[in-house]
Amino acid sequence: MHDLPHLAARLYGTPLLVARSKLDVILGALTPRLAGQPLSFDGEAASIGDVVVTTDGIAIVPVIGTLVARSGYLGAASGLTAYSDIAEAIEAAATDPGIRAILLDVDSSGGEVGGLFDLVDHVQAIRAQCGKPIWAVADEAALSAAYAIACTADRLYVTQTGEVGSIGVVAVHRDESGADAQAGLTWSFVHAGACKVDGNPHQPLSDSARATLQADVDALYGRFVDLVAKCRKKPPEAIRATEAAVYRGDQAVAAGLADKVGTLRVALADLGAVLARPTISRPIAARKEVPMSESQGEIPVIAAVPQPPAQANADLEQRLRAEYAEISAVAAQAARLGVTIDPAEAMAKGIRPEALRRSVLDQLAERSDATDVVAAAPPFATPKTETESPIVRRAREAASRK
Repeated sequence: MHDLPHLAARLYGTPLLVARSKLDVILGALTPRLAGQPLSFDGEAASIGDVVVTTDGIAIVPVIGTLVARSGYLGAASGLTAYSDIAEAIEAAATDPGIRAILLDVDSSGGEVGGLFDLVDHVQAIRAQCGKPIWAVADEAALSAAYAIACTADRLYVTQTGEVGSIGVVAVHRDESGADAQAGLTWSFVHAGACKVDGNPHQPLSDSARATLQADVDALYGRFVDLVAKCRKKPPEAIRATEAAVYRGDQAVAAGLADKVGTLRVALADLGAVLARPTISRPIAARKEVPMSESQGEIPVIAAVPQPPAQANADLEQRLRAEYAEISAVAAQAARLGVTIDPAEAMAKGIRPEALRRSVLDQLAERSDATDVVAAAPPFATPKTETESPIVRRAREAASRK
């Protein structure tokens, strides 16, 4: 293993959003190797799995293993998952017209800070744009950085023995000065800038270096707390009061850090039921307001009126969902080309997907960018000979005529 310095730099002297128990395992496994013992991986490489789509149109996106900004070649061998891979999987599912909802299958004790909050912001933006529900299940762990991702879901499940929480930040400094002295080694640093060598492993951690590292940890902790408080609709003080504790099953629900105890199968069944439930509101003209009784007060309520047949509601809902999904896919493709489309506004104005595609093509033609469209294909796209995007196909034809 020739990348040990890089590995050490990602572990020591930098804030981490990882559960203490997992950190102990990492330190126990890597510290001897960093001291000179060989590092090897036995058995088959770990795999985070692929996105699976159920018959109900639910995409199961795995969030598994130690979470890092970039995994590189170590990913397959050591069970690392990159934030960018998670973002791409969620975005692809969100822009796929055949997918109606997303379920995050989380089993991770956390990982690096770098890239985490960017991922969270990206996921929230995707959900706001596509309108598809995003649920999560902690099976068996959603701790620290993994909980930061899971808590952004519309609904969070946890298994009976599953763990959630560990809402805290940790940084490790490895002091090798004693070992250096025993080995007869003396390290001298010639540097410019008082903070240049702060936190190096060959000197004890100075007061100024500790203060700087603590300030960084505190700032990241505040951002983590605010994220959880906002997503779980709890005051920040209540989140801080957990003191980075870990909660299992019913305890997690009681603490307000999860919504229900249930397995992945239960979460899938509940989400499927929600998707099948009619959600189309009655026209305003069909509503009739009547006053409540004196014992109930003067607040008007909506009187019951005859409902359209359930099948008609279901058919209408299915058609509107399909149309919205198609508009969202067009918007996502257009965004990659620098053209902004608001799917919700388009639906409200009754603009059809075909009209949106023509509008995008017209704008691209005005900018003479038709040749650039050929390179823009949606994630997880099938070969262009099968289901090529109409926008890409029209642009390719326009480019060939030039």
